Amino acid sequence: MATTPFGWAVLGPGRIAHRFAEAVQRLPGMELVAVQARNVDRARAFAGKWAPGQDVALVADIDRLLRDERVHGVYIATPHAFHADAAHACLAAGKPVLCEKPLTVNQTLAGELIELSRRQQVFLMEALWTRFLPIYAVVGQWLASGAIGRIRGLQCNFSFSVPFDATNRCFDPAQAGGAVLDIGIYPLSMTQWCLQQANGARPELESIHATGVLAPTGVDQRFTASLQFADGVVSQVMCGFDGPGENSLLVFGETGIITVASRFWEATRATLQSKDGGIISEERTFAINGFEGQILEAVGCIARGEIESQVVSHDDTLQVTRWMDAIRSQLGVVYPFE
Repeated sequence: MATTPFGWAVLGPGRIAHRFAEAVQRLPGMELVAVQARNVDRARAFAGKWAPGQDVALVADIDRLLRDERVHGVYIATPHAFHADAAHACLAAGKPVLCEKPLTVNQTLAGELIELSRRQQVFLMEALWTRFLPIYAVVGQWLASGAIGRIRGLQCNFSFSVPFDATNRCFDPAQAGGAVLDIGIYPLSMTQWCLQQANGARPELESIHATGVLAPTGVDQRFTASLQFADGVVSQVMCGFDGPGENSLLVFGETGIITVASRFWEATRATLQSKDGGIISEERTFAINGFEGQILEAVGCIARGEIESQVVSHDDTLQVTRWMDAIRSQLGVVYPFE
């Protein structure tokens, strides 16, 4: 008996959506059925690349997309400022949502979406693809087994150069630009995840101290943050658009160090070094392009009738969003629509 493919709709066919569409196109039992963009020609070009010859709905109006019975899930890849309205419309219409990080720009909006997801009993997940990469299954095993002893600290950097342009989404307050939301979420989320793997519970934050440099538009172009947790564990985070960084994740334990070096957010290799000098290095490649893990997780949860993932749970999203709110507050970054 033939089965109906899982139909994905894409809202916002920008750069990151191409990676999503490539994974969907190569995963069995899935297809791209709709693309929404303000410029329909852009939607047409996107569909032509990833679903050539297929019947893909090309729409400027999200309402038409949400009435399409072929749409079983919606991937939201619009600029940050527009996530909340799009996700709200999808959830209200009963359409499951996989939304690019950050889910929303602040805790209030995130809480409203999560409450709507629970009330409607419709799946909602923040798309933090890093947590689903094969190499992090290895890192998670190391942490859970106590291979480096109790965690004493973490260091994580995510920085690169973006020429200043007030209209670029990285610097535009109207699009909720800034390093905290755009790239800071990666080290913050992975700090949370590492401590969860090691301790079996979401970490208890005691304090955050952040400093940074603002762009001429008033959003953060660079920030550093120190997060202190129970038992004296400290995570040091540095992110920015004004220069390259080492872009690594280090986890320091009482008896060893775990290193995920160079582009930790899309890594395929990790190293465990014990205090006696022994080194274990593991590599896990992507099946497709790295996005397949979060897509399969979303589809699996939806098939089981679940409204959230346990890998990126609603409470995980709310906690990291609170941390980002606190950092932006200390930096003095306020968006015009807040």
